Amino acid sequence: PAPGGIALITDHYIPQLSGPRPTLLVRTPYGRGFPWDELFGAQFARQGFHVVIQSCRGTGGSGGEFEPMRNEGADGRATVAWLREQDWFNGALGTIGPSYLGYVQWALAADPPPELRAMVAQNSMSDVYSFLYRDGAFALEDALTGSVAMLSMEHGFGRLFLAMLRLLRHVRRISRTLPVIDAYPAAFGHRVDWFEQWLAHPGQADPYWDGMAAGLGERAVPVSLVSGWDDVCLDQTLALYGRLRQAGRQVSLLVGPWSHTSSFDKGWPVVFADALGWLRTHLADEPDTNPDHAVRVHVGGCDEWRDLPDWPPPAADAQPWYLGAQGALSPTAAAQRSESSFRYDPADPTPSVGGPVLNARNAGMRRNNALESRADVLAFTGPPLAEDLEVVGPVSVTLQVRGSSPHFDIFARLCDVDPRGNSRNICDGLVRREAGAAAGVATPPADWSAVTVPMGATAYRIAAGHQVRLQLSGGAHPRFLRNTGTGEPPATATGLVPVEITVLHGGDQSSALLLPVAAVPELTHPALPVIATA
Repeated sequence: PAPGGIALITDHYIPQLSGPRPTLLVRTPYGRGFPWDELFGAQFARQGFHVVIQSCRGTGGSGGEFEPMRNEGADGRATVAWLREQDWFNGALGTIGPSYLGYVQWALAADPPPELRAMVAQNSMSDVYSFLYRDGAFALEDALTGSVAMLSMEHGFGRLFLAMLRLLRHVRRISRTLPVIDAYPAAFGHRVDWFEQWLAHPGQADPYWDGMAAGLGERAVPVSLVSGWDDVCLDQTLALYGRLRQAGRQVSLLVGPWSHTSSFDKGWPVVFADALGWLRTHLADEPDTNPDHAVRVHVGGCDEWRDLPDWPPPAADAQPWYLGAQGALSPTAAAQRSESSFRYDPADPTPSVGGPVLNARNAGMRRNNALESRADVLAFTGPPLAEDLEVVGPVSVTLQVRGSSPHFDIFARLCDVDPRGNSRNICDGLVRREAGAAAGVATPPADWSAVTVPMGATAYRIAAGHQVRLQLSGGAHPRFLRNTGTGEPPATATGLVPVEITVLHGGDQSSALLLPVAAVPELTHPALPVIATA
């Protein structure tokens, strides 16, 4: 039973072991069948846990109406109240799950019941707005992909497959048609009220978003955080880790070579072993298997795992690489001041290639050479490295920039260029300059201004002989909804105005890429433990 007199359909997986056993709660809008029945229900019940898998309100046969992220706290607490009445419930409760299954955990933990003793939040978010709007730009491709999953997956993978095919058929036309509020229904076959509300409320301070960002509850609950370097929720996961550490909470962090979904495919043996160890420690009072290291990350470019005492690692120093004339990138700033410019035309927006996106077919490292050959993309490239360069931590670029209009985006990407000239993305980020226009602080077109573009975080070794490349452009569409250049609301914008964007480098105000460089260790972590899941 849940608030409003509705019933939440719930499955109970029972461990075939005697004596009291802890319970895991999994709440999902994606149906209670595959993959949750096997990944969580069967596999953790085999390890001695009661597992309760529940369909969120308005999904999978549960009563009420589904509105994403609105009722999860209250419904989660109602479920715990029901658990208290069950004779098999021993009072030790944990939660586990990825993506939306992680959000429901944060909603419960904002006012945690006394029974909640551990969380495993995998590829998760706690702030809906920050997921949908990245530094002011609407994440169109991820919003469409995630919504298709929420609308179809509860009916099974066959329905999900057909719905994704429909999205693939229509996404190009949707991304090219204005206004987007009239174009998006082709993705779903009908209008969706909550999707329209997302589009219609682009401001973070808008009351619409009230209650949709879960905070940290007053009672500390041990949390295991899991993400991947190509996970669309990586930034939020790392921010949550920092908040929990600052609050003195018990937290661990695992980041692997995964996208949003591949950690439950190729990464599952590692993810399962990590989760099982955490839950046994905090729910079954077994010894901690990793007491000395809060953070474990996979280092790309060399395929190594690394244990760290914290994130970001305290030993990493921010090393500047200065932009220069004719696409140069150097650890030394040029004395001569110079400029580089490009023209961003929203009628022919710079396309998105790879990176942290929900669609596994498009996610991850991709060859960027065709993208970098476009006239609306600047590429600044360093000399071949004399020795390995290990970048571990948050990456950013500080630019001196101006636009012919106050309405423009800056997309920045770090790439690894191999000796054959193949350029592959490592991490990236986007800032929308018109985000301050409504507050009356938009920069006049003629003025230079300092713009810092957070480019996410990485743990990656660029090998000797390779080159560091910084890529700059005016967008990555349809990953981020294109900036129309008009300042119109994103949902209803119809005009398209090109903008000339100029970057200043050299002299005493040179633009610089900031890389957190760590010493390359002589010894690395041995192979991670893997627990058989069959």
